[in-house]
Amino acid sequence: MGKLSMPMNTTIAARATLNAGIGGGQESKLFRWALIAIATAFLGLFLFAPIIAVFAKALEKGLSVYFSAITEPDAQAAIRLTILTAAITVPLNLCFGVAAAWAITKFDFFGKNLLITLIDIPFSVSPVISGMIFVLLFGAQSLLGPFLTAHNIKIIFAVPGIVLATIFVTSPFIARELIPVMQAQGSEEEQAAISLGASGWQIFWRVTLPNIKWGLLYGVILCNARAMGEFGAVSVVSGHIRGLTNTMPLHVEILYNEFQFVAAFSVASLLTILALVTLAAKNFVQKKSRQRFITSPVEGIDYSGVQL
Repeated sequence: MGKLSMPMNTTIAARATLNAGIGGGQESKLFRWALIAIATAFLGLFLFAPIIAVFAKALEKGLSVYFSAITEPDAQAAIRLTILTAAITVPLNLCFGVAAAWAITKFDFFGKNLLITLIDIPFSVSPVISGMIFVLLFGAQSLLGPFLTAHNIKIIFAVPGIVLATIFVTSPFIARELIPVMQAQGSEEEQAAISLGASGWQIFWRVTLPNIKWGLLYGVILCNARAMGEFGAVSVVSGHIRGLTNTMPLHVEILYNEFQFVAAFSVASLLTILALVTLAAKNFVQKKSRQRFITSPVEGIDYSGVQL
C-alpha cells in the first residue's frame, strides 16, 4: 500500500502544480501585456513624439524654406566642419581602439589595469570639463599659450581644438566594443597561426580582423554618431564663430537662440536622420554579429596566406 500511495500523491501534486501554472500563466500574460503597454507609451512619449515634432517644425513652412535653411552658407559650413571632424576622429580612434584592445586582450603587461582605467576616463568626465582641459592646455593663458602664439599655431577656437576635443570624448567607443569580443574569442587561433610561422601582420589581417569585424563596425558606428553629435566639449573650444568653428549642433543652438526656430529644426532634422540611420546600422550589425557567433565562431578566417 505504501508503494501505491506514492504515485497517487505524486499525481495529485502534479495536477495541483499544473493548475497553479495555468493560473500563473494567465497572470503573467496580463503582466507582460501591461509591461509592453508601459514600454510602448514611454517610447511614444520620449522617443517618437520628439522625432515627429522635429520634422513637423522643420517642414512647418514648406520644403522651400526647409531646403533654404540647410543650404544657407553658414549651415553648409557647419555641415562640412562636422563631416571633417568625424572624418579625422573616427580613423584615429579606429587605430587607437584596435591597438588598445589587441594589447589588453592578447598580452599581459605591467600597467594593464591602468590602461583600461585610462580608456574609461572620457566616460566619467563631463564633456564640458573635457573641453576646459584643452583650454587650459592650449589657451592663450596656458603654459603653451605664448609658444603657440609666437608660432601662429591656433588650436583653441579653431578646427584643431574641435578635433582634439572630439577625439577625447569618443576615444573609448571602439576599444570598449572590441575588448569583450576579443576576450571571448581568446588567443588560441593567433597561437595556432604563430605555430604555422605567420607574421604579426598576417595574424592580424587573416585571423584577428575577420573575427572582430562586426564588433569593430559596431564601434565605428557609435563613434561616428557621437563625433557628429558632440556638443559640450566642442562648445567650449570652438568659440562659436559662424562659418568657421560651428558644427551642426552648435549651429542649431545659435539659430534657436536667435528665434529662427524653423531653420534650427531644419538643421536638427539632419542630425535626427543621422541618428535613425545609426540606429538601423547598429541593429543590422548586432544581428550579423549574433548570427556569426551562433553559426561558427571561426567562420571567415583565411589561413591561405600563412607561410610555413
